[in-house]
Amino acid sequence: MITEDRADRSWRPDPDRYRDVPYRRAGRSGLLLPPVSLGLWQNFGEDRPLEVARAVLRRAFDRGVTHVDLANNYGPPYGSAEETFGRVLRSDLAPYRDEIVVATKAGYDMWPGPYGDGGSRKYLTASLDASLRRTGLEYVDVFYHHRRDVDTPLEETAGALDAAVRAGKALYVGVSNYSPEDVTRVADLLRQLGTPLTLVQPRYSMFDRRPEGALAEAVERAGAGLAVFSPLAQGRLTDRYLDGVPEGSRATRSAYLSTDDVTEDVVERARALNRVAAARGQSLAQLALRWVLRDARTTTALVGASSVAQLDANLDALAGSDLEAAELAEVDRHAAPAGGTLPV
Repeated sequence: MITEDRADRSWRPDPDRYRDVPYRRAGRSGLLLPPVSLGLWQNFGEDRPLEVARAVLRRAFDRGVTHVDLANNYGPPYGSAEETFGRVLRSDLAPYRDEIVVATKAGYDMWPGPYGDGGSRKYLTASLDASLRRTGLEYVDVFYHHRRDVDTPLEETAGALDAAVRAGKALYVGVSNYSPEDVTRVADLLRQLGTPLTLVQPRYSMFDRRPEGALAEAVERAGAGLAVFSPLAQGRLTDRYLDGVPEGSRATRSAYLSTDDVTEDVVERARALNRVAAARGQSLAQLALRWVLRDARTTTALVGASSVAQLDANLDALAGSDLEAAELAEVDRHAAPAGGTLPV
């Protein structure tokens, strides 16, 4: 459904876009990110209208969301989310490139054969070059290794990330889906090369608290920040599934969430957490976002958005008071156990 680029030069971003955003530092780096960032995982492929993607990206920038998170295989099909972002960059956002932090990743399967997956220098270098072509950028701000490749020496993967920075193709580097031990190892290797680890991406929500403890401590020791994904548990921490699985929902059509993941236990927990949110005057999604941001080590939470209204609702999570001790205790009663995950 992507159509040709049509620049709208009448659009100008909100001049007050930075006024009320409490930007957070990524570890001990100089990089500041908004507490809620826009992830382009599932709503920016060729199956979605370009005008919707454009409207969401422009609205995000209007509200001070300066960080956009991509990966080489986001779509569908693979690569199309980067192409969509590139089109909106050319038509609308190019004059503001220096105000935007663009992140992309490589590590999962991207093209056939032995060099289109994993953590080798060949794959990471070729993938980043392809990402730059698709987005039309000269460099990305953050380049992540998307997952640990146990068949490739970590020294090689770290060397490829360092080489990307030295070649001027990336400004910062990060890793995603790494264990605490591998975060520590790759951070040490990168430090020796002179390119510090800046960001680590884990899955984190009230239903998946595994980053608490060892991972968060490893990230803090490394001087990096946490950029957490799936803070809404693929929609299970929204009002979408409070009455079961509706027809046409993500659980009925996504490769990443199935109806088996929306158990009665999950629904009951979500309903209880929704009551906590309502007592605060928030939606369940807003409570879930506010909760993952309660720890200063969380630099940013990545959220998707299929519409401007959904984006606005998520960003409105930043309004209101911090969670109080009694509210946190009530969340603990219905969330996954500290450091654990629900059996789904």
